Amino acid sequence: MGAGKTTVGRALALHLEYAFFDLDELIAARMGKSVQEIFAELGEAEFRSFESEAIQSCRDMVRSVIALGGGAYVQEENRTLLRAIGKTVWLDCPLEVCLTRISGDKSRPLLGDSDEMKALLAQRRAAYAQADYAVGAGDLFPEELAIKITTLLSK
Repeated sequence: MGAGKTTVGRALALHLEYAFFDLDELIAARMGKSVQEIFAELGEAEFRSFESEAIQSCRDMVRSVIALGGGAYVQEENRTLLRAIGKTVWLDCPLEVCLTRISGDKSRPLLGDSDEMKALLAQRRAAYAQADYAVGAGDLFPEELAIKITTLLSK
């Protein structure tokens, strides 16, 4: 949360002249509820199931950038499918920067205090590290990150 997945994803899509999709927005549109409402009413496990289905629905997309929610890449089946679809990029952003960006944002169902967020990142870090590319995202503007990612993808 707060690493810039959606913001950088939009900038990258614009830079590449690709379509942009936010997985959480796709799920919310499909369900007719916000992510926060889905978590509250159905729980995280059910949301993760919807998330996997949404990733499956992205299989045939071409020339697209897809911003995942922070927990989507944790599940092995999702990582396997995403690798088959295209390239994955981890925006490795310092926790302190993420916390500053998201403080007070009540729309994030897993947002906790700094200790909880630190623990959540520690749980997810090994999965994130399996992305095709890791990009330090703490001190660059979204457009700069888009250029950096485009260079990595062109190799």
